[in-house]
Amino acid sequence: MGVKLNTGKRYRFVRELVETLALTVLLFLAINFAVQKFDVVGKSMESRLHNQESLIVDKASYYVRQPARGDVIVFEAPPQPTADYIKRIIAVPGDVISVENGGPTVDGVRLNETYVDPAKAGASPTDRPVHNLLVPPGYYFVMGDNRVDSYDSRSWGLVPRANIIGRAALIYWPFKADNIGLLPDVSSVYAKVHQPSDAINARR
Repeated sequence: MGVKLNTGKRYRFVRELVETLALTVLLFLAINFAVQKFDVVGKSMESRLHNQESLIVDKASYYVRQPARGDVIVFEAPPQPTADYIKRIIAVPGDVISVENGGPTVDGVRLNETYVDPAKAGASPTDRPVHNLLVPPGYYFVMGDNRVDSYDSRSWGLVPRANIIGRAALIYWPFKADNIGLLPDVSSVYAKVHQPSDAINARR
């Protein structure tokens, strides 16, 4: 009788251990599917984001909606495939964009970019002319908020949709009174620009 009880206890222990391990693996996979940690390197997104800040990247939302103008995204860098960059989407598929002295015009609307510090506006040393560029399906035009010190679409071109990892959603480290928590919604900056159709802005 004692042997049967011990065997039953061992069976329950093994079963609970296996269940716990399975749930742990599933939870890890679910979290990894939905979010990712990212550390900012460099000054291209100042004054909003700073060098060495740590972010949570939302990977899940782009499975139910397309990247939008104003989103700050993390992506595999076209000019440096082994590195991840962080920039802001300025133009989406179907948009026509021009950039003059660091300031973008999208579909004829000159953007009043509240997230760009006037002291950091202007062209960067690596800029190339951007005049009436039509953004094709499946691509995005991105720029850093620190326009005078950002290596972005003005220099190396467009970001393929397949390269986008997710949207920077939350700053969690280090603790700063002026820069912690959710990144602000800046959709009002683009309110006068036509809204892209799902057909044009679909993943390719």
